[in-house]
Amino acid sequence: MRRAPSRLLQIQKSYKKSSIFIFPKYFTAQFSSLPSINQQDYKTSSNTHLKSCNKTQSLLFSRNLPHFLETPSHNFNTMADPQKPSSQLSSRQRKLNERSKLFEEFEAAKTSDDMIKAFEQMEAIFDKNELGLACLKIGLKLDEEGEYPEKIIDYANRALKIFDENDNGNDLSLPLAMNLQLLGSACYSLSKFNESLGYLNRANRILGKLEEVTSDDGFQIKHVLHAVHLNLANTKNALGRREDAIGNLKKCLEIKEMTLEKDSRELGNAYRDMAEAYVALLSFQDALPYCSKAMEIHKVQLGSNSVEVAHDRRLLGVIYTGLEKHQMALEQNQLSQKVLKNWGLSADLLRAEIDAANMQIALGKFDEAINTLKSVVLQTDKESEDRAMIFVSMAKALCNQDKFVEAKRCLQMACGILSKKEKLSPLEVSEAYMEISMQYETMNEFETAISLLKKAQNMLEKIPEEQHSVGSASARIGWLLLLTGKVQESIPYLEDATERLKENFGSKHFGVGYVYNNLGAAYLELDRPQSAAQVFALAKDIMDTSLGPHHVDSIEACQNLSKAYSAMGSYVLAINFQEKAIEGWRGHGPSANDELKEAQRVLVELKVKASCGPQDKKVLPVHHGRRRSSQADE
Repeated sequence: MRRAPSRLLQIQKSYKKSSIFIFPKYFTAQFSSLPSINQQDYKTSSNTHLKSCNKTQSLLFSRNLPHFLETPSHNFNTMADPQKPSSQLSSRQRKLNERSKLFEEFEAAKTSDDMIKAFEQMEAIFDKNELGLACLKIGLKLDEEGEYPEKIIDYANRALKIFDENDNGNDLSLPLAMNLQLLGSACYSLSKFNESLGYLNRANRILGKLEEVTSDDGFQIKHVLHAVHLNLANTKNALGRREDAIGNLKKCLEIKEMTLEKDSRELGNAYRDMAEAYVALLSFQDALPYCSKAMEIHKVQLGSNSVEVAHDRRLLGVIYTGLEKHQMALEQNQLSQKVLKNWGLSADLLRAEIDAANMQIALGKFDEAINTLKSVVLQTDKESEDRAMIFVSMAKALCNQDKFVEAKRCLQMACGILSKKEKLSPLEVSEAYMEISMQYETMNEFETAISLLKKAQNMLEKIPEEQHSVGSASARIGWLLLLTGKVQESIPYLEDATERLKENFGSKHFGVGYVYNNLGAAYLELDRPQSAAQVFALAKDIMDTSLGPHHVDSIEACQNLSKAYSAMGSYVLAINFQEKAIEGWRGHGPSANDELKEAQRVLVELKVKASCGPQDKKVLPVHHGRRRSSQADE
């Protein structure tokens, strides 16, 4: 069995998270961004689109769109002279005057409360279509103010009912799509993720149809579509569907590439967001080009010594660390630190210095790392989370020097600080506990490591959007139980880990492959070779896909399959996979001589068993699809 590197099973949140983007806030300030309330035909938006602007501000809707009630059927210029006494006006003219006054109050409203007061008077005069748009605009204003998601849903649902009643099966309405996006956003705020997905998916379908029938460039549609896809990405992340969310983020980026100048600062930020999304998936190679693009743009727009470039460099350091290019990571970190220091950003600088110490540890520069941390710890408060993480990094350096007594003392001080922060910062504390558990594991303190992991897992279970971290904790608990001989106890954790990690990172992620390898080893220990062969086959398929057939872990997956088939007495298959493993080791040249010799020795043993033993047993087929944990063994 092979343990996955710890970085594969724990997602480090060392980069700045993208903020949750709720698109209505970009266009609620100007009500004229919506079609007129009385517009008879708002099934398509071709009359209200704008040409793409050249500047970053193109993401904002223009202020030159038709006003709320300016329609041919209610043109205020056709009204009688407002200076005439009201007694000389017809009832129709008085009604128009009243409508005009209410509309002006509604549009002049500075707060949602003022809008709602005007709306309550409008209900007796305006028709349903007009009230539907007014409800939508109130919902957008509430969202802009950032409060009362339940109230947003009330108004948006009322608008939705009106839009659906007047839809006539067409479903081609930009206001309807905007309203569905608003509902999806509000449901997300209330952690009603499945409801959010339903609204957002419907909005996406409507916008797709509108793009097909729109005669101009669909500028307005693109911006609502951007909001929908970004909300979809956030919601899918919250549901653990991180790989699926990447597709929505790519769509967001495509829209920004179409609507922004190629060197705009905002496009640079979008590239960095994309890089961060891939880092969260541990797909560091995919993250690298996006982060590089972000830094190139920010250098051009803001200069090499800008804060944005410093943040890009820090993220690039994380990516290089993930790619195990630690010297390159340290170089980026040092460049970032210089800028952060010049700008006086002490909090960011402190974290960058902690990152640098961890990079020094990865490079084997333990004394340098300890000196860095000793300097940094003086800048922190005694009870701060930053001080706790400094003690954790200090322990890591000491562990590598076999100074276990000092390392344990550092970890105990870290745990003492963190235990007081559990309710205030459950996510940060649980991640720290997972990191501390790794240090205890290094010192062979397995019971303590398992205890900390279980504590972290219990905290993470209560955070819906952190189910990927629960899977990572399960994987490590299962590994440690297997390592300490508690094989039967390890299986539920490993099986749980595979399901959670597949849901979050996709079925072909290499981290899933590592867990399958450990699960197969557990099945072999329990004399369940058929089950072992099933999961080893899945592991090999994943490793071949994600790492390539010549990667060390892919070769070891071949050897694991050989062991499973040998345990079943199916020596022909066992020999076949062992020969593939030998061919793989040969491809690695002199550096793999020891592994090659051992693989050849095993092959000789297999051939002896095959020649003197009974014929191969009949073996049940090994499927490469989803395996049921309850599947019967041979």
